[in-house]
Amino acid sequence: MKETMRQYNNSKTPHIPVLLSHVLESFSTLKEGLVIDCTLGYAGHSSAILQAHQNIRLIGIDRDPEALEFSKKRLENDRDRIKLVQGDFSKELKKILEIENPIAILADFGVSSLQLDKRERGFSFESESLDMRMNPNAPLCAYDIVNSYPKERLISIFRDYGEISQAKKLAQAIVDRRVKEPITTAKELAQIAKRVLYNRGKTHPATQMFQAIRIEVNDELGEITSLLDTLEKYRPDNLIVSLITFHSLEDRLVKNYFRKWSRKCICPSEAPRCSCGANHALGRELNRKPLIANSKEQKENPRSRSAKLRSFQFNISGVSI
Repeated sequence: MKETMRQYNNSKTPHIPVLLSHVLESFSTLKEGLVIDCTLGYAGHSSAILQAHQNIRLIGIDRDPEALEFSKKRLENDRDRIKLVQGDFSKELKKILEIENPIAILADFGVSSLQLDKRERGFSFESESLDMRMNPNAPLCAYDIVNSYPKERLISIFRDYGEISQAKKLAQAIVDRRVKEPITTAKELAQIAKRVLYNRGKTHPATQMFQAIRIEVNDELGEITSLLDTLEKYRPDNLIVSLITFHSLEDRLVKNYFRKWSRKCICPSEAPRCSCGANHALGRELNRKPLIANSKEQKENPRSRSAKLRSFQFNISGVSI
C-alpha cells in the first residue's frame, strides 16, 4: 500500500482523492474480482486501487461526462480491466448487481475538485452561473430552485438539507430579491447569504445554503438511500463497502444503515428477552467510528477536513457474525 501511495503522490492529477490511505487499507484483503467505484470522478481512488491490486477489474460510474472522459484517458494503461458507465449510481448499481457479484464497492459522496473549481459549473461562491448539476444534462438546476420554488419549500430545503437555523429569514430574502429580477449567478446568491446569515469563523456564510441547494438539485440523499437499499437487497457474499461522507446528513444516513445491518437481535426494545434467535446480522462494521484525515492530509488538502470513511463487510454465506 505504501508503494501505491508513493506512486500516486508522484503522479499528475487535478484532483486529490480524500482518505486514500484509509480506502486502500479497507480494501487491503482483496484478491481478485470486481470492484465498483460508484462515484468515479477523476479516478483518483480507482487508479490507486488498480495499482494496488493487479488481479481485479473495475467498473466506474459517474454522472459527469467530463469526468468520465478524463478518467478514460487517465486509466488508459488499465483499459482491459475497466468499464466506465455514465449515469446515476443508484440505478447503475442495480443493473450491475443483477449480473455481477462484486468484492468491493466504493463511493465518495463529495463534489469533485474540478466541479468546485470550474466556475461555469456554478458550485463556487464566485461563479457567474447558477447551476450545480453533477450531470450537466439533468433537467433541474440551481437557477430553477432559487427563482421558482415557493418560499415554504425553500425554507424546508434550507432547514432539512442545510440545517440552517435562520431558514425562514434566508428564504424571505431570496424571495424579496427575485421579485425585482431573477437571481442569475452563484456569486449574487452568496452575497444574499452573507447579508442575512451569521459568520461562522472561517466558514463562508453561504456554505450551508449551497449545500442544501446542491443536495436538492442532485437528489444526493435520495441517491445514497437508494444505494444502501440496493446493497441491503442484494448483499453479495463477503462484499466490502467503503463510503466517504462530507456532512452530518450523509454520515448519519450511512451510520444508521450500517448499525442496522450489524444488529443481531431484532426484537422490540420493550421485549423482556430475545426471542428472534439473535442471528440477523448481515455483516459487521470494519470501523465502529468513522476514519478521518490526519493533520498532514488536512493541511495538503483542506477539503478532506470534513471527510469521514465508514466500511462494512457483508457475511460470507453460512457464517454467522
